[in-house]
Amino acid sequence: MDSRSVEALTTDYPTSSPSVQNTQPKDVEHTALSVDYVTKRLRRSGAENVVLLLDACRNEESRSRGELGIGKQRHQGVITFYSCHPHQQSWEIKELGHGIFTHVLLEGLKQQTEVNCATVERLDQYLRHYVPQLNRRYGKPLQNPYLKAEPPYKMYFILLENSARLKDVESLKLQASLAENEGNLPLAEQLWIRVLAVSRGDLNAIAAIQRIALKKTTPGHYSIAETVNPTVEAVSSSRGEAEEASETFEFETVRVNARGEVVKSVGNQKAKCFKEDLGNGVNLEMVSIAGGKFQMGTEAQEIERLVQKFDWEGFKRESPQHGVTVKPFFMGKYPITQKQWRAVASLPKVSKELKSDPSHFKGDEHPVEQVSWNDAEEFCQRLSKKTGRGYRLPSEAEWEYACRAGTKTPFHYGETLTDKLANYRASVTYASESAGEYREKTTPVGSFPPNAFGLYDMHGNVWEWCGDDWHSNYNGAPTDGSAWIRGRGLWGWITDTSGNDSKMLRGGSWYYYPTLCRCASRNYNIGRIVINYIIGFRVVCVGARTT
Repeated sequence: MDSRSVEALTTDYPTSSPSVQNTQPKDVEHTALSVDYVTKRLRRSGAENVVLLLDACRNEESRSRGELGIGKQRHQGVITFYSCHPHQQSWEIKELGHGIFTHVLLEGLKQQTEVNCATVERLDQYLRHYVPQLNRRYGKPLQNPYLKAEPPYKMYFILLENSARLKDVESLKLQASLAENEGNLPLAEQLWIRVLAVSRGDLNAIAAIQRIALKKTTPGHYSIAETVNPTVEAVSSSRGEAEEASETFEFETVRVNARGEVVKSVGNQKAKCFKEDLGNGVNLEMVSIAGGKFQMGTEAQEIERLVQKFDWEGFKRESPQHGVTVKPFFMGKYPITQKQWRAVASLPKVSKELKSDPSHFKGDEHPVEQVSWNDAEEFCQRLSKKTGRGYRLPSEAEWEYACRAGTKTPFHYGETLTDKLANYRASVTYASESAGEYREKTTPVGSFPPNAFGLYDMHGNVWEWCGDDWHSNYNGAPTDGSAWIRGRGLWGWITDTSGNDSKMLRGGSWYYYPTLCRCASRNYNIGRIVINYIIGFRVVCVGARTT
C-alpha cells in the first residue's frame, strides 16, 4: 500500500472516531470499521495497486448481533489477503506478539531464497502452507488463509521488485501482452511499466510502451497487408491422398464425478491412426477423427452459473452455444514433442528460421513450448512439404470437437479435473474434488488417460495454438468447422502494422486453473509472434483419408 492509500484512509476516517475506538466484539456490524468502507477509500486513493491484509475472523453469513466477523463484500481492484476462510477464526498467539497470520506474513516477506514471496501468487502459497502448520503447533483449530485478487490478473503482480525472479517477469510480460492484444491499452501500459521497474532496460517492455503510445495517438491505425503464412494446399502423391489409417491402438478411458472419483472405466477401446516417419527413428502419430455434429460453446444457463461461482465475466466468451458440423480429419495423438520439433526444424526453411531447441523445460517426450503461432505455421509448412500431405493447425471448432470426443461435460473426463488426470494448477479446485499437486512444469506427453478418441493431454500441460483469429464471442462464427479468419475477403487479411494480431489458444496449461482447462474454455488469446513456456501446439492432417 503506498502513501496515497494511507492518506486517503486516515483523512476520510480519522482514528479518533468513536466508532473505531469503541468497537464492541459482540456488535461488530454496528461498532467497527467495515471492510467495504476501507476498500472504497483505498480505491479512491489514486494508487494503481492496492494490497489489503486482513487479520480478522470471517463470519460472512452472520447478520445478527453477538457474532464476530467481516462481511462478504467484493473488493474490485484490490488484492485482499484474508487470514482465514469463512466461518473460521483468526488466532492470536501471545508468545508470537502477533496473530498467527500476521507472524507468517512477516516471515514470508523476509524470505530471500529462490522460493521467496516476491509475487502475490507466491505469498499466497506461503501463507496457505505455513499458517495451518503454526495452528497445529500451538494447538489451535484450523485456519486457512485466502486470497481474492480483483481482477484475477493481479495474482501475477510483483510485490518485492528486488527479490523477483526471471520467471516472475515472464509471467508479468504475458499478462501485459494479453491486455494489449485485447485492446486494454491503459492496463497493458501499466503492466509493461511494472516489467520495466523489475527488469530495467527490458527491450520488449520499452518497445511495447512505445507501440502503445503510438496506438493511443493514432486510433484505428491499421493497414491492408498481404496474406501472411498462407495455408499449405493438400498435395496429391502416390502415398498421400490414397493412404488410410493403417494401424489400430488400444487404450482405456475414465469418467469422474464432481468429487474427482472414478465412476466409470472403459478398457479395450480402439482407434485408428497412421505414423508419419520424421527420420532418425522419430515418428508422429496421427489419430483418425470421424466427422460429426456437436454443440460448440457453453449454454447460457451454465455460463451464468460459472460467472456467479467464480466471479468472472470471461465465461461469456463461450457464447452463444451453436451447432457445428466437422468433417473427418487426423489429429496428433499428443502435442508436438521436443524430439518431433527438432526433426522438423532441421528440414529446409520455407518462410522463416526455426530454433532447434526453444523449450524452457527440457525432455525429448515433453511438449515443445516457447514457440509462436508463426513458428507453428512454419513447422506445418515444412512437414507438409516433406510428406506430401496437408498439415496445419486445427481450427478452434476442430479442437473442441476433438477434445470433447462426444462428451457434453466440462471436461472429457466428466464433471471435474484432478492431478491424476491432467497437469494443471491442481492446487485450485473446480468442483468438489480435493486440491492436488501443482507441478509447476510440463510433463511428458501421454502421462494421463486419453479421451474417447484416443487423444492425450487435451486438458492442461501446454496451451495449443489454433488457426483462428481471436473473436470475443461466437456471434457470426462459421458452422462448418473451418477456422474463423477475421477480415479475409477481396483485399486479403487486415492486420495491424506489427503483424501480431491475436490467435486462439485452447486447452489450458500446467500454469493455469481448471476453469481454463475445460473443453469449451476460450479465454486465452495472444499475438502470433509471442512465445512463452506455457504455449505449444498439435497438428491436424487433411491430406490422408480417415475411412
